[in-house]
Amino acid sequence: MHADDGQPAILVGVSGSGASLAALRWAAVEARRRDARLRVIQAWEPRPARAPYAAATDDDSSAGTAAGHLARLVRATIGSPADAGIDVEVVAGPPERILVDASADAGLLVLGSGGQTSFTPAVDQQAERPIGPVIRACLSHAHCPVLVISPAVAAEQEQGRPALAGTAR
Repeated sequence: MHADDGQPAILVGVSGSGASLAALRWAAVEARRRDARLRVIQAWEPRPARAPYAAATDDDSSAGTAAGHLARLVRATIGSPADAGIDVEVVAGPPERILVDASADAGLLVLGSGGQTSFTPAVDQQAERPIGPVIRACLSHAHCPVLVISPAVAAEQEQGRPALAGTAR
């Protein structure tokens, strides 16, 4: 499944969190297994303009800076995107809208959950925490199946064990 043969890609949303990097690792393995194209997206929202009287600070909010940071994260997590034919994009806008819109051209959307999701059992007797607004919006509005990588799956990845994950839609 490559872009040139009209087949959908595996889409993964990356925020830079440990959970989103676990989702990136899982999606990369699955894309190789399926011989699918991997599309990595990070939503970018510029900081609001400062008042003219506000002190100047180092502004890390440029799109170019965000794209460079995402490319470094991808390279450190799964290797060189160019070598593997991976599409890496920084798109301006709210993450919920960016991922839902991008899911129209995807066969699967993969996201990482930093906390316990409401559909997984609590790990280590932690209290269950609800899923965040990005995952909730994607589960409700995505145009393809959505897979959420839980903290337990991420921990198994870190220990080198094969991870089992389920889809939710």
